[in-house]
Amino acid sequence: MNLVRKQVFIDNDGQSIFFWGARQTGKSTLLKEMFPEALLFDLLLSDVYKRLMTNPEYLRETILAQNKKQVIIDEIQRIPILLNEVHWLIVNHNIQFILSGSSPRKILRSGENLLGGRALKYSLYPLTYAEIPNFDLERALNHGLLPRHYLSENPKRLIASYIGNYLQDEIVAEAKIRNVDVFARFLHAAAFSQSEIVNFTSIATDCGVSAITIKEYFQILEDTLIAYFIPVYQKKPKRRVIKAPKFYFFDLGIVNHLLHRGKIEKGSELFGHAFESFIFQELMAHKHYAGLEYLISYWRTASQLEVDFVLGNNEVAIEVKSSSKISNKHVSGLKAFMEEYEVKKAIVVCTEPMARISDGIHILPWKDFLEQLWRGDVI
Repeated sequence: MNLVRKQVFIDNDGQSIFFWGARQTGKSTLLKEMFPEALLFDLLLSDVYKRLMTNPEYLRETILAQNKKQVIIDEIQRIPILLNEVHWLIVNHNIQFILSGSSPRKILRSGENLLGGRALKYSLYPLTYAEIPNFDLERALNHGLLPRHYLSENPKRLIASYIGNYLQDEIVAEAKIRNVDVFARFLHAAAFSQSEIVNFTSIATDCGVSAITIKEYFQILEDTLIAYFIPVYQKKPKRRVIKAPKFYFFDLGIVNHLLHRGKIEKGSELFGHAFESFIFQELMAHKHYAGLEYLISYWRTASQLEVDFVLGNNEVAIEVKSSSKISNKHVSGLKAFMEEYEVKKAIVVCTEPMARISDGIHILPWKDFLEQLWRGDVI
């Protein structure tokens, strides 16, 4: 397993861990590799689930009998009450727990014990450029970067199953959504908002429900790690800025399937939209794996000047363009942002063949940008 993913566990000093990630991001594989001697409780197994759901104390009794100092509980959100036993074992027996799951929603909303700050929080994302030898950009934009989907020669059925079995079944059950058909229509409508500001009222009209319900559905996607909103950057703006956040699904393969897209090819309009989403996914993974946790925001004025991503406190401004020839029209947003804020580095990520600097703006081929990002030279 690539060092990029292992990095999340370096220097945790034996602390217990909450380890979250959407299904099929590779949590179980990584945990088994990183903690091969740990005692494992997999709550997806029906016999294990039934035993501990009925008798939570069996967890404590089994761990003490096995005399293990590292314990993995996979899909911990299925039985939040187990956290009381976990808390007691951490305090009284100094046991390290790795508590993994695909959604913290049920635990956060159950009011159950969150271990009083005794567990560090980590997340796992789809694969990244830094983890894949001979990385294929068009494959990533078409298949998405969930491991099974990226590696498959024909991932359509895998993605359809993922959406059906996970997004439309498990998440509906966990969130106790009553109208499954409406939620399925909502997922399709939400995909049209990828990398855009969400029009809740319009989606509500399309789905035949209230805007309040649609906002709740978007919150469910956030809570279950399926999607993210990024805020607008508005630190003492001189220009009038748009204040609504932008929306991104966590993986492009999901978006492509929901929108029934054909093949995404370089030079097409679809390529440009997908390319921006791909760079966003890389930034999300990088800030967490590198332990930096910088804010990712965007900037857009009422006159439609825009910067795709602002990192930190206006430290880095990034515009993503799929063009192979960057001109002045591509950097108007960056230049406007640089007039308003002091920026350490302004970057256009593009498909030009070679890196260059123009008017203080770094024009970077996407591979160069990602090499610099993962090397720690961007932020």
